[in-house]
This record gives sequence, C-alpha cells and structure tokens, in this order.
Amino acid sequence: MKFDSFHPAVNFLFFTAIFAFTVSSNHPVFVLISWICAFLFSLQLNGTRALVFNIVLIPCIGLFAAFYASFTHFGVTTLSINWIGNRITAESLLYGSIVGLTAAAVLMWISCFHATVPSDKIIYLFGRVAPKFSLLLSICLRLVPRIKAEESSINAAQCGIGRGKCQGSFFFRMRHAFREISILISWTLENFIQVSDSMKSRGFTLKKRTACSIYRFDNRDRIFVIFLCALITGAAAAAMFDQMQIQYDPQIVWNDITPISILFYVLYSLLCLLPAIVQAVTQIHFRLQESNV
Repeated sequence: MKFDSFHPAVNFLFFTAIFAFTVSSNHPVFVLISWICAFLFSLQLNGTRALVFNIVLIPCIGLFAAFYASFTHFGVTTLSINWIGNRITAESLLYGSIVGLTAAAVLMWISCFHATVPSDKIIYLFGRVAPKFSLLLSICLRLVPRIKAEESSINAAQCGIGRGKCQGSFFFRMRHAFREISILISWTLENFIQVSDSMKSRGFTLKKRTACSIYRFDNRDRIFVIFLCALITGAAAAAMFDQMQIQYDPQIVWNDITPISILFYVLYSLLCLLPAIVQAVTQIHFRLQESNV
C-alpha cells in the first residue's frame, strides 16, 4: 500500500493542501517542517538522485538569502554594511532565508508529485472536465524526463562525429553545445506538434468522450481521506489563528509559543509526513512478510 497506489483524487487533495500551506506560510517553524518533510519524502521516492538534487538546493538557499539581504532594505537590526554601503539587517536576511526555503520545499514537493502522480492519473482527474488542460499538464510533466533522455541521445550522436560538447577547444565546445541546444529545441517543438495531432486524431477533445479507468475509490481511500481531512482542518485552524504568519518589517514579531502552537506544529508535521509514513509502513510490512516466507 504505497502512496501512489491511492486514488488520484486522494493524491491530488494531499498535494493541493501541501502546496497551499507551504506557499502561504512565512513562519520559520512551518516552513522548516515542510522543507524537512519534502526532503525525506523525495529521498524515499527517488533515492540518490533526490539526495543530490536536495543538497544542491541548500547553497542556493544561502545565496538567495545573501542576495536578498544585500539589496532589500528593511529591519532595525543591522548586521553589517555591504560593499555599496547598504545595510544588511537580520530581518531581511531571515526573510530571504524563509523565501529560499519555501522555494526549495516547493521544488522538492513537485518532484514528489511527479513521482507519485503519473500522466494517466491527471488525465483521469481532468479528462472530462478540462480535456485540453489535462493534456497540456500531462505533456508538461512528461517533458522534463523526455528532454533529458533526448539530450543524452543527441550528445552521443554528436560525439560519434567529433562534435560533442566535451570535445575540442573551449570555443568549439561552446559551438557544439549551442548546436545541441538548437537541435533539442527543434525536437521539443516537433514533439509538441506530433502529440497534439495524435491526441486530436483520437478524438481527445470531443464532447462526451469516455475512457477506460482502473481507479476505484475503496475503503482504504476513505480511511486515508478521513485522516487527511482531519490534519488539513488542523493546519487550516493554525492559519485561522494566525499561527502561520509572522511580521518581519520593521522588526520580527511573532506569537508566543504555547501548547496550542505546539499542537499545531505536530498536526502540520503529521500532515506533511503522512505519505512518508504510509510508504515506511508498507516497506516494513513487506519485509516482515518476506522474512516469514
């Protein structure tokens, strides 16, 4: 019972709530919870590839925070003066770090969404309501891995005739790299046209079009949705009680940490960790059954 085996509506409900709460909150605790949970879940889904991607995002967060603090001026706690004479304040530095963490968390959640919700689930959810939008969304989700695979093929073919991006002098490498980018752009545009013509010939945009579906909303999905809605309600209550927002300008002002605040932190952590918990329980159950054989 992995998270990607649930009904598409359940997956979509979870990621919609996570994206909404992650983007709308600027509280350091809630943003850090979302970032940590996204880090763990993406690592659980994609392994080493996700680990490399997540680690690369960490210095990007620091660079963005430093850039934001150097060129955005608000706050009363001066830390230093930069090379052009602008004040670097603790408030602007913290806010830049929060914005960077939020962006990194969203990117990691998107990678989790891509690994959990394939294109057939998107077509199932939006095929009847908005067929053109579902087709466009499914094409965009498939585009990144296909472009990566096509880029490897183009580079291998160019290397075979001595025009690879790692062959020759620096200027020749730049020329070869631009040639490969041009070929890749042409392939991408042609692929869009081919997919569009193919789906149109299949009658994808026709009204009252039916499609085969293998998804059924069973009792397992109902139980998961009950827990999910309860945790979403708790997170929404935290937003209503102004627990997800703090003030950065002109100085940092936030609500006192109370037992209610800690309860909201726990509920939000459970919400973000819910799919990772499902994955972990499934793996443990599978290993126990495997050891009993």
